[in-house]
Amino acid sequence: MNEALSSDLLLLGRVVKPHGLDGTLSIRSYADSERSFTEAGRVVLETKENLRREYSVTAARPHKKGILLDLDGLDSVDDAEALRDADIYIRRDALKRDSEDEYFWVELIGLEVYLKDGLHIGTLTRILSTGGNDVYVVSSGRKETMIPATREVVEGIDLERNRMIIAHMEGLLDLNEV
Repeated sequence: MNEALSSDLLLLGRVVKPHGLDGTLSIRSYADSERSFTEAGRVVLETKENLRREYSVTAARPHKKGILLDLDGLDSVDDAEALRDADIYIRRDALKRDSEDEYFWVELIGLEVYLKDGLHIGTLTRILSTGGNDVYVVSSGRKETMIPATREVVEGIDLERNRMIIAHMEGLLDLNEV
């Protein structure tokens, strides 16, 4: 994918296989819910051959461990099969925030994490969804620290300065060393 297009798009999933005979796609979603697809309204699919096409989303619903996605113009199992293993993107400007202090994972990964006293902890490298609150995995060399993504711990996020400020919690940094 060319760089200008990729900065405008966010990877949201991958087509696993066709589902049924009517063009429905079974997808592995990297989003929190199927709402991300329906709220975006449109998706861009890129095949392994680097062919790109934009589609309108007509429906998205949970199914087993993934999502079933219906797109306008996909009407047969053959249409869906041609998109097997295609990456699914949405336009960055289609993201909708529920509140001003809500952040998307793609914005957080890569932030430098500091204690409020200025001590650098590391770089946020991944986020674990645990069912309760998320957990931020902060890496510094071979060491990983697990940070609960709660208001009590995360004191500030500054996307412009590429940093997250966390409160020191007793035992947090010395108990999670790997």
